[in-house]
Amino acid sequence: MNKKKVELSIVLNMIPKVLQLFLNSCLILLGLILSFLLMKELTVFLKILMTVESSDYKLFLANILIFFLYFEFITMIVKYFKENYHFPLRYFLYVGITAMIRLIIVEHDHPIDTLIYSIVILILIIGYFIMNITPLERPKRHWFLKEKSN
Repeated sequence: MNKKKVELSIVLNMIPKVLQLFLNSCLILLGLILSFLLMKELTVFLKILMTVESSDYKLFLANILIFFLYFEFITMIVKYFKENYHFPLRYFLYVGITAMIRLIIVEHDHPIDTLIYSIVILILIIGYFIMNITPLERPKRHWFLKEKSN
């Protein structure tokens, strides 16, 4: 009976390691795909710059922001590995703000939608501000588990 518990314990300890390896492999593959798409976007961006008759600034700005979205996702994957398999929340906020700015630039036909996108950006910036002013280390005690003083 004790031998079965040891074998089960070994198997249960291997499951998170296998899943972490699978996750890391998928993120590396995703990073390579995003790097390829980033280079492809760079060539599209250069083609837009080289064409003289193309003066569509909306297309130009949209492609710049798409470039930054790819760049931010790749940076987020790099930070995941540097920060001991943890995604920092601020990078999600950066991606959200950039995506909303891109939406405002590309789809600004309806004023109500533009206002809503602007409010979303404001909420993301407020969230980023709140995240930066809160201390990283939390107190050990909880308000509902007060220690009795003698």
